[in-house]
Amino acid sequence: MAQNLAILIVDKTGTLKTTTVKEYKEEELYKKCGFKKAEGFAKQTEWAIKLEGKKYLVSLFAKKDGKANTENKYDFPPPVDKDLYFGSCALVGRVPTDVGNDATYYSLTIEIWEKMYEKLFGGFENLDLTCAEDEEEEDELANIPIEKKTKQGYLKDGFVVDSDDEEASEYDSLEDSEDEEEEEGSNSQGEEASGLEIEDIGSELSSEDYEYSDEDTEKA
Repeated sequence: MAQNLAILIVDKTGTLKTTTVKEYKEEELYKKCGFKKAEGFAKQTEWAIKLEGKKYLVSLFAKKDGKANTENKYDFPPPVDKDLYFGSCALVGRVPTDVGNDATYYSLTIEIWEKMYEKLFGGFENLDLTCAEDEEEEDELANIPIEKKTKQGYLKDGFVVDSDDEEASEYDSLEDSEDEEEEEGSNSQGEEASGLEIEDIGSELSSEDYEYSDEDTEKA
């Protein structure tokens, strides 16, 4: 039992707030969470956390049954991260002693709990530090000649090309295709013309009749 003990109340919306009790009684803790009856309100788990070389205990008191739309939205650390609680919950801090399972209570503040919370989740990535490291990272394309990069700053390779180069390539391909069509058309016209000439000559030769004269007959 402790005097003026600070505990944390976790509202159903997930908001943390500190509440001070003059005389802590575990059996009356449900009242601090706004419940009229103690039925179903019990200790759900207890975390053991070591901070600055000292071991702490944090107990979670909550209800696992309740009405719809009264679910607690706070993300509790493992091993109860998958469990669902209803209404407000309470977090109470204790410090274990060397005598059996005894422990003394300590005032749990939001600041202390947030440090414990981070450790219970395995730590969080420092976004500010990560951002600073990204800014200090050397640009791999900084020393690449400008003619080897596209207008957007990417390195030209088999997959990334400049839009102008791509358009020029397409234009050149189109011109080559047109030239080939013209050349094929010219050759076909020439062949047709040649065929016509040969056919005309052949018809003239075949249609020419040789006239025999009397002199030729007498000679024969």
